[in-house]
Amino acid sequence: MTTTGEEHTAAGTGPWWWVRWRSAVLDAGLAGASAVECAGEGIRFAHDAGLPVPVGVAFGLIAGAVLLLRRKWPIAVVLVSIAITPAQMGFLMGLVGLYTLAASELPRRIIGALAGMSFAGMLIVTFVRAHQGVVRGDVTMGDWFVPFISISTALGMTAPPVLLGLYVGARRRLMESLRERADSLERELQLLAERAEERAEWARNEERTRIAREMHDVVAHRVSLMVVHAAALQAVARKDPEKAVKNAALVGDMGRQALTELREMLGVLRTGDGAGARVPPVPPVPLAAVRVAAEAAASRAVDGPVDGYPAGGQPGSGHLGGAQLGGGHLGGGHLVDGPCLAELDELIGQSAAAGMVVDLSVEGDVRAYAPEVEQTAYRVVQEALTNVHKHAAGAKTHVRLAHRVSEIAMQVENECPPEPGGASSVRLPSGGNGLLGMKERVAALGGVFVSGATEAGGFRVSAVIPTLA
Repeated sequence: MTTTGEEHTAAGTGPWWWVRWRSAVLDAGLAGASAVECAGEGIRFAHDAGLPVPVGVAFGLIAGAVLLLRRKWPIAVVLVSIAITPAQMGFLMGLVGLYTLAASELPRRIIGALAGMSFAGMLIVTFVRAHQGVVRGDVTMGDWFVPFISISTALGMTAPPVLLGLYVGARRRLMESLRERADSLERELQLLAERAEERAEWARNEERTRIAREMHDVVAHRVSLMVVHAAALQAVARKDPEKAVKNAALVGDMGRQALTELREMLGVLRTGDGAGARVPPVPPVPLAAVRVAAEAAASRAVDGPVDGYPAGGQPGSGHLGGAQLGGGHLGGGHLVDGPCLAELDELIGQSAAAGMVVDLSVEGDVRAYAPEVEQTAYRVVQEALTNVHKHAAGAKTHVRLAHRVSEIAMQVENECPPEPGGASSVRLPSGGNGLLGMKERVAALGGVFVSGATEAGGFRVSAVIPTLA
């Protein structure tokens, strides 16, 4: 089947090769008109050829009805119209057939060849008929009349339908192209909308995770120390009132510090007019870029060990907890004022005041780093100490910090607790996601995190974070 450039759908509602019923009705009407025309012209053809009139009429009816096939076989319709041109019939079929042929998607050379044949046939037939009329004396014109009328008639019967068909076919193809482009654009916009919705959902999940990390960073360490001091206060309240007063003062100080940090974080989460809290938007593309960079950096080798502990390898299972991403830097574009490495002495002093024996050693030249680097390093040490209070109470802990050329390394290692299991008597709860959280925090900055039990029965946490330019 040869298409005519009209819109074709997979689920056409018309009969046979027609897409729509109205197209079938139109072609049936044109075929009926052509059959009537050819039948009328068949009477004269029968007289000229010496045939019975019914034969000429039947021939005209059959020839004219061929126009019904113009959408399926336009070439056949044009060839039939050329064939019956000498009988001076099929003028309507020739016009409609040439229009349909020119509007189809057939190659231009085929359309040009058939149009040329139709022009030549009409020219010859008209020339012969006009010359016969001049010879018989029916027409009294000059010699110029015969070629003029022949060329004019041939051009009038071929050029207009061909030009109109070419224009309509080009316009149909243009409309189909525009429709396809519109459909493609609609699909792309739908896909973009779906991706935007996925990114928005991902951003909301990231923001919820970030807020949970912030809450953990602010509350876990200080509240854990408060619980430890409260337990000690309960133990010495009657035996040593002076020490009980000191422990009560420490609990109050830590509670005030925790409240201050909570207010700072909630102030960032609130709207500008203070009407309520909301989650600030997270730009998905920069976060995705950071995640890809972190995965690439985590896979590379690290220069040297951290105080004898290898910097590569897989994190082991253990009981030291931690947070995930640091300092609020990667969420929503807002950076909460968080701790820095200069406050590490105060952090260790708080743990020492709670009864932990902590040894701090620093290597290399102390210098300032990007806020997110210092916050992450501080939080790793903080959460490691917090979990020593939880799971290895009374164990001596070593904190090592190494300042290198392009990175900072830290290691927190506790010895075997004095009691089997080393669990604190205050029964501090644990979320169970600490190691994974610390690994994600360090990996987000392109660093490497390793944790695992030591041969002596303790536990070690090591991290290496590259300095950001």
